[in-house]
Amino acid sequence: MILERSCGAIVYTIEDEEIKYLLVEEISGCYSFPKGHMENDETEEETALREIREETGLEVELFTGFKVSEQYEPAERPGVTKEVVYFLAEYTGQTPRVVRPDEVRSLKSLRFEDALGIMEHKKELLKQADDHIKCSYCPAHPLIHR
Repeated sequence: MILERSCGAIVYTIEDEEIKYLLVEEISGCYSFPKGHMENDETEEETALREIREETGLEVELFTGFKVSEQYEPAERPGVTKEVVYFLAEYTGQTPRVVRPDEVRSLKSLRFEDALGIMEHKKELLKQADDHIKCSYCPAHPLIHR
């Protein structure tokens, strides 16, 4: 059994008093979050930051207090187990851009409900991230309204 490890993040910003999530439309047409393989002796955090920068051009603040891992066996690759670790990452004052058009078709910054509506996979991960962000703020926080 071969284990492949990747890291990434649920990337968000706050615009017009709303949380907006950055989704990566992969070449396959599926929407996901920025992520990629660990290289050399990188830490999980270093991999996540590098992959976000390489796929979106963003410099982000990574929040390691939120860390979710998933494992699965890709149907098209028998004998391989893939583990992906996700953090939360916030960006401000920047415009995401497709840096790797051979891997990323487009980027979309969407409200939670809209992001949930176009995702085929990782919906539960998005829900966990959304709950975590909202719980991190005081209920009376002026930027986030439920």
